[in-house]
This record gives sequence, structure tokens and C-alpha cells, in this order.
Amino acid sequence: MIFRQLFDSVSCSYTYLLASRQGGEALIIDPVIDKVDGYMKLFGDLNLRLIKAVDTHCHADHITGLGRLRDMTRCVTVMGKNTSVDVVSMRVDEDDTIDIENISLRVMYTPGHTDDSYSFFLPDRVFTGDTLLIRGTGRTDFQNGDPIAAYHSLFSKVLGLPDDTLVYPGHDYNGNTVSTIAEERACNPRLQVGSASEYADIMNNLNLPNPKMMDQAVPANLHIGYQPEDPAISDATLDVVQARPLLADGSTLFVDLREDSERRKYGVIPGSLHAPYPSLADAIKPGGLLHAVAGQSGKTLLVYCAYGERSALALLALKDAGIGNSYHLAGGIDAWQKGGGEVTPR
Repeated sequence: MIFRQLFDSVSCSYTYLLASRQGGEALIIDPVIDKVDGYMKLFGDLNLRLIKAVDTHCHADHITGLGRLRDMTRCVTVMGKNTSVDVVSMRVDEDDTIDIENISLRVMYTPGHTDDSYSFFLPDRVFTGDTLLIRGTGRTDFQNGDPIAAYHSLFSKVLGLPDDTLVYPGHDYNGNTVSTIAEERACNPRLQVGSASEYADIMNNLNLPNPKMMDQAVPANLHIGYQPEDPAISDATLDVVQARPLLADGSTLFVDLREDSERRKYGVIPGSLHAPYPSLADAIKPGGLLHAVAGQSGKTLLVYCAYGERSALALLALKDAGIGNSYHLAGGIDAWQKGGGEVTPR
């Protein structure tokens, strides 16, 4: 596995790059906007294709690189289900997985530092964001933080991982890079408590100043959703009211861009063709499924995803491939269901 721990010295933030092989698919965790050019160079050096950009939570000390990476690479943006960020491509919850080629991160909901804090783990390591730091834990005094919730996230979830699990935090201010679950349980001073109330007493009396960039970072990070200005997207966007009649008249083929896990969990629009977004490039090239369907059936294509971000990006790819008779569903299947559209189990 390719693994890189990258550091931003301004915010003391760690970013993690994972890929199963050189020349393959990659994902990145907690990217920083000011470091995006460096990430792009690293992707090029390792011949990697960025598939997913993931944030552990809405950050207060730096502006996320999710939006810029999406705009540059058309990758899938991923955050937890409980985030208040306006639009991300995929929202994950407890025990979901974040998958790329030969790598599957398991999702753990770990609120406390913020109410949208998540950790992600592999069999040998866990990416804890600000939930568990090396010899510390994330503060709980803003963004709906809750020390009692943090205690339970730590003691009932993160510290329940095997002792030799490597701990890769979202920050470090002392030059530490990695620890283990056993080491933190034994040596982390904030974990030497006997109850949730004792932990809360520690966290409620830290009296820390707000992060320097908090007033800039939080508003910026809450509004990273794709805002297409290209007429190729805006002129080919259908809302639920416009799209619902097309399902019955037979002239339009609905194309689901979501992954199998999302389809199983949330259902599908009846009769949809499945073309997962990460494989879209193959599906729209000559000989690919969507290229063939568009050319032979004469039907209009209506692509949809979870919230409308992947489908908007897919629309650009379809246009680039010369597949012009295509539209995308604003708000995705989330808007479709809220608008009374029919959904069936996968």
C-alpha cells in the first residue's frame, strides 16, 4: 500500500494519502487548501488518480481542500452524515465503508470534538481526526462539541480497537507522527479518568483561545458544495418536478452513479441503469456502456447520484465525450425522495 503522512506547518494539520499501488486509485483524508498544488504534484509523481477526498469533520483551523480537489480532479467528496456542510458527494455513517481499489476504510461516528466528527480505520490503523490526538484529545468547546459525547466516543469506540492499532491523528503540535491504541490508553493524560464527568471536568476547564482561523475557516468549510457556472450544467439540470414525468414516458433512461453500498442502503429509482461514478470514464468512451446506450437507443440520459454533485460533474464528462442528449437530477435521490419520487429496494 502507498501511504503518505503530509503536514501543514501553519495549522499543524496532518493529511493522509492512501493508494493500493502506483498507477492506481487514491484517496486523501483531511486535505488543506493551501497544499492542494503539492498534492496534485504527488498524484502525478506516483501516477495516481484521486477518487475520493475525505474530511473527518468540519475544520475550524484551516480551510479544507475538498472543494478545490473536486474542481481540479472531479473526485468524490466524502464527509459524515451529520455534517452541516452544504453539499458533499457522499455522506457516510457508522459502519459504512469508504472504498477505492483494494482499500476499504470503515467508518466510526465519534462525536465530541464536534457533532460531525468521524474516525476511519483499516485493520492496522485508525485516522482519528481531532477525536484522539497523541497525548491529547480534541477540545469540545465549540461547533456543538460535547465532552460527555467525546468520552463515550473515546472509551466505547476508538479505544476498543486492538492495542496495536496505529493511531494517526488530524493534528500534532509537538512533532509526534504516530502512536498506538495501547500507548495512548496508558500514556495519554486526558485518558487517565474514571468517568465521563471526570473527563468533562478536564475538558470544560482548558480555557483555550479560539483557533486563529476559526472565523474564516468554519464559514468557508460549511459552503464547499459544487456551484456550477457552466451553462452546459445549468441548462441541463432538471429538478424533481421536471424529472418525475420522464420516468413514466419511456423516453429517458435514468442512470444511477452511486456505489453499490449506497444503492443497497437507500434504494434506487425504478428502472435505473447502474454506472458507478468512479468508472464513468470507461462507461462513456467508445465501446463503453453509456456510450453504446446513448448511441443506439436514442434515449435521453438523466444521471443522478446522492445529492447532485457527482451527477453535475458527470454531466461535464458526458458533454466532453460527445454525449449531448443528457441531463442531471438536481439534489440527487435525496431530493427525489423528498419530492415524492418512487424508490425501490436495490
